[in-house]
Order: sequence, then structure tokens, then C-alpha cells
Amino acid sequence: MTISNGLLQSLNTSEEVLSQQLMRDVKEIFGTMVGLEDLLHLPIQIDPVTNFTDCISALVGLAGTYNGLVSLHMPSSLAMAATSCMLGMEVSEINDDVNDAMGEIANMIAGSFKQHLTKSGMDIQISTPSVIYGKEYVISLGSNPQQIAVRFATDDEWFMVAVAFEEN
Repeated sequence: MTISNGLLQSLNTSEEVLSQQLMRDVKEIFGTMVGLEDLLHLPIQIDPVTNFTDCISALVGLAGTYNGLVSLHMPSSLAMAATSCMLGMEVSEINDDVNDAMGEIANMIAGSFKQHLTKSGMDIQISTPSVIYGKEYVISLGSNPQQIAVRFATDDEWFMVAVAFEEN
């Protein structure tokens, strides 16, 4: 689902502008924190909140004028590689370091994206990150959230960042 015209009007923006802002935020954070600077933007081909296999997802809640969720989803192998780059040490299993790193990346993306929303005069707070992982799982956001999502490729794998809104 896309973002409704009502929400876009209250944000005083377009879905294209929101997507571009999210892409810039993700590229900047991954370039700075993970050392992945040449991310290739890919079209979304799957539902951004379901259908994950052997992945790790970091989730940061939005609350205030609009409630929602910023989520980062990536294959476990890419999450371990990103954590290795962030910490400067080899990480070969999903552990607390990976959970913390993915939570911190999601938190930075949420904080950066929140700035685009608060410039529109919205009062929005972010939660502390939550991280889930496993061989197969589904994330449920309630009834019909409005969302934007961006997907990126590294050399061998892809990851996705989504922002879902639910009007209060």
C-alpha cells in the first residue's frame, strides 16, 4: 500500500519526496556507519513487512501525530557482515553485537527520517529499537498501514527499509 493523499497533504510532501528522503537517509547512514557507500537502489518486489526467511529485522516505533514503524530487514549473513564492519571485528553468528548494531542502524534511520516529519510540524517520538530474527517469520502491523519502502543491493545481497504510518 502507498501513502494516502490525506497523509501526504498533512506532511506537505509527495510520496516520491518521502521515498527520496528515506533513500538519502539510508545511503548516508550505511556509508558512514557500515562502509557500504555504493548501494544500488532496487524496485520493491515483496511486501515490506512479511515474507522473511533467515533474516534479521530491527524495528523502531513512531508515536505522536502519527503512529508507525521504521523497519530494517536484511539477511542474517549481511547483518553479520555489517556488524563486522561497524565493530572492526569478525562476527560469524547472530549474537548481541548483531542485535545491537542492527538496532542502532534502525534507530539512526528512524531519527533521521523523523526530522523530515517534524519539519512538517508533527510531534513524533521514536521508541527504543527491537530486533527479531529467525529462519522464517511474519511481522504484523495491524489493519492497512500506509507505507513506503526502499530496497538496496550490496555486491551479493539485498536489504530493505520500510516506514509504515497509521493515522491516529
